[in-house]
Amino acid sequence: MEYKEIYEQWLANPYFDEGTKEELKAIADDENEIKERFYMDLEFGTAGLRGIIGAGTNRMNIYVVRRATQGLANYILKVGKEKQGVAIAYDSRHMSPEFAQEAALCLAANGIKAYIFESLRPTPELSYAVRHLGCTAGINVTASHNPPEYNGYKVYWEDGAQITPPHDKGIMGEVKAISDWNTVKTMEKADAEKAGLFEVIGQAIDDDYMAELKKQVLHMDAILAEGKNLKIVYTPLHGTGNIPARRILRELGFENVYVVPEQELPDGDFPTVSYPNPEAAEAFTLGLKLAKEIDADLVLATDPDADRLGVRVKDKNGEYHDLTGNMSGCLLANYEIGQRKAICGELPEDGALIKTIVTSNLADAIARGYGVNLIEVLTGFKFIGQQILGFENSGKGTYLFGFEESYGCLIGTYARDKDAIVATMALCEAAAYYKTQGKTLWDAMIDLYEQYGYYKDAIQSVSLKGIEGLQKIQDIMNTLRQNPPAEFAGYKVTVTRDYKEDVVKDLATGETRSTGLPSSNVLYYELTDDAWLCVRPSGTEPKVKFYYGVKGTSLEDADKKSVEMGESVLALVNSML
Repeated sequence: MEYKEIYEQWLANPYFDEGTKEELKAIADDENEIKERFYMDLEFGTAGLRGIIGAGTNRMNIYVVRRATQGLANYILKVGKEKQGVAIAYDSRHMSPEFAQEAALCLAANGIKAYIFESLRPTPELSYAVRHLGCTAGINVTASHNPPEYNGYKVYWEDGAQITPPHDKGIMGEVKAISDWNTVKTMEKADAEKAGLFEVIGQAIDDDYMAELKKQVLHMDAILAEGKNLKIVYTPLHGTGNIPARRILRELGFENVYVVPEQELPDGDFPTVSYPNPEAAEAFTLGLKLAKEIDADLVLATDPDADRLGVRVKDKNGEYHDLTGNMSGCLLANYEIGQRKAICGELPEDGALIKTIVTSNLADAIARGYGVNLIEVLTGFKFIGQQILGFENSGKGTYLFGFEESYGCLIGTYARDKDAIVATMALCEAAAYYKTQGKTLWDAMIDLYEQYGYYKDAIQSVSLKGIEGLQKIQDIMNTLRQNPPAEFAGYKVTVTRDYKEDVVKDLATGETRSTGLPSSNVLYYELTDDAWLCVRPSGTEPKVKFYYGVKGTSLEDADKKSVEMGESVLALVNSML
């Protein structure tokens, strides 16, 4: 069916409300806008939905959310798990409460109980709640760090991780099978409550979640000694982290936590930043200003759904340094694993450090240094959660730490998604611990580099929006797949990995093997001198991402090599556009 015909159907169908129809009538003379909104259904991918808020099949609205939830409900009924219920959380974005309630009422109309948080909560607490309540699934309404016009819908399974095979494909299939909007069920909230199918949750889950976080503390002695002396600047970037992050720090004994006032309260417009991403320098502008005024030791920023933590740390000269996700992840990995070994005397024989394929090779060096297993998974924290579940089911493997380069990590196994609240707690704990040794977190980072090498990792993202952009991204991947480069920035390609074709090829011997991971449209190049490059389309934004890493003999040497690699990557991209 053509997009214009679908547009006309939405205008004529009494199922859609008048507000939706008025919005669509307003674009009647904009052919391109009609096409963008209706040329496809907003894709329910391997984690859920993410898109621009608005009327249309290719937009986030109550009808698209209902349809996705009906597909989820159909799958839950098919596998016979409807009695366990579904937990629902949401963040500070526009329409998040409305989308969460629509999802809850659709589930209730299908006889599946919905446990919905009373107000906004962090993503990791939703992951915890799924497990804590014994739910079969979870829904989180969030678009993470996307611009204000976006919202999204993530689906979790009973282990607390975002859906993985076979559930992802099963749910996607059920969603796609819904062709008639009128078949999507819903009911009145009062009726759902009366039937015991709509329950509001909040404080009790908060308290239990906080208790689980406190169990992850390794050095309460250090917090008691130095927690009151550390000065911490924190910003929730207008999102969900404000209350839980401040609560855990206060209850542990960190007395000097200063919240950036302009970014403290939830606001779906994110007025102080162009987009609320702790990876972006602008996210720290106000935090660093406050930090310099009060001479803070560290500056922390959580993204709107509080699953990722950005970090700035002060050295002994008063200069603030940016810790990338790779840096903060490796710093925490070394602290958590190293201190566990110091406290217990030894590490589990089957202990594992888990990272994604686009995460720093410094993690590999840390794992070798402690003699623990290094497990690589595809990009997406759900695959780290999948490994934890595998450990539990098999009785083999002990989770020590897991992280990805985009500021996401998890300490402990109470949840199965990355958790910026526990990361905030752990980083402050580590700062207190190193302070007892007369060191800053920056000193600890340099110690890590001195021990294992000066690894530097970076990313170049190329945005290509719209229908044409999607095609260009595909063209880039096809070109690289068909004509793999022999070198990047003077580094020779030694091994290629094609995760879509499931082939790893040693270029020196010609030998090939399986990647051992699920199929994914990702290309990876192992390079000489422990360098690497990985190319993948973003799963949440219209971008193609080039991740790369180098190893230097000093900070300056690593920086120089990284810049050269970045320039080489951009030259390659420009040659293909």
